[in-house]
Amino acid sequence: MKVSDAANSRISCRAFTNQPVSLKQVKELLNIAKQAPSGGNLQPWEVFAFTGKKLQAIITDIEGQLSEKPMGEKGEYDVYPPSLWEPYRSRRYKNGEDLYACINVEREDKVGRRNQFVRNFKFFDAPVGLFIYLDKGMGPPQWSDVGMFIQTLMLYAVEMGLHTCAQEAWAMWHSTVAKHVKPAENLMLFCGVGVGYMDHSAPINSLRTDRVEVEEFTKFYGFENN
Repeated sequence: MKVSDAANSRISCRAFTNQPVSLKQVKELLNIAKQAPSGGNLQPWEVFAFTGKKLQAIITDIEGQLSEKPMGEKGEYDVYPPSLWEPYRSRRYKNGEDLYACINVEREDKVGRRNQFVRNFKFFDAPVGLFIYLDKGMGPPQWSDVGMFIQTLMLYAVEMGLHTCAQEAWAMWHSTVAKHVKPAENLMLFCGVGVGYMDHSAPINSLRTDRVEVEEFTKFYGFENN
């Protein structure tokens, strides 16, 4: 498979089948992901991989708290900047509207939207959940490194016949996750990544998010004669 094919077919999978993913597959996936670049070769990512009863224990723990803590725990970072501005606000809004349209959930259906949102904390039924951590002392360059690690992981997953969903929403439950993961005190939960086989029959997996044209985010210089 070409990298371009993987990039074009990768989506945030929000419905997985129950087909298991083996330890061998997870190790293979991570062995390729670790080839991602990082400034100074710091390799600032820490991964905790869960499946089976161990993963279900985390899911059950959160389910038991949702009624009392509908917004989760206070996050260790802001997933989005406060008062998001244009054009980012409109892009985020349209993404949400398109997602709920796929599953016929109206804007006024608050319960339906909430039920879909909390599926984040089941990894959308993925058989494997990866929790990605980095040292609290790291700065924006290392956050970028972790992003490249996750992107490499997601692209290679496609080559393996798998799909993924990177979920920063897991940061809302960092304390609860920590009870099960038991990370070192210097580590912070960045996101979760669900890994498994896509349920191609699920309407929500038909969503393909918009991308702006290259000319909208790039300025070209010196190419006049090309």
